[in-house]
Amino acid sequence: MNLDKLKEELNVFLKTTRFELYGVEFIKDKKDSILRIYIDNLDGINMEDVVEATHLINPFIDKLDPIEGEYLLEVSSPGAEKELRSVEAVKKAINRYVYLETYEQKLEGKLVDFNGEVLTLIAGKNKRVAINYIDVNLIRLAIKF
Repeated sequence: MNLDKLKEELNVFLKTTRFELYGVEFIKDKKDSILRIYIDNLDGINMEDVVEATHLINPFIDKLDPIEGEYLLEVSSPGAEKELRSVEAVKKAINRYVYLETYEQKLEGKLVDFNGEVLTLIAGKNKRVAINYIDVNLIRLAIKF
């Protein structure tokens, strides 16, 4: 089974739970093969969530048997500073602190609006900044210190 098909299957399966699929990667090196599944939800992921999701996903993956040979299954969170990979993810991040990069600048601030085309941040000392989404190379959640 290829990773795209596995992602589709996991997406469908996880919709029946309180988790959503953030990503899947398969890493094969000289010693080990690792199938890493990243999960998320609106409230973020803690260790209890990872344990719960592992107990749900493990038998599902066993039944699918998507990979030949032995491998380790890892279920993980994408982290506190996860990349926002889609329009939907950016919309869910409204009112959260984000970091973004364009070709011309790097900014951190509170994402206060996103209409699908333009992001509006409050950056620095309450400076309102509008950025065209098409110009964004990277946007991720950020931790404000």
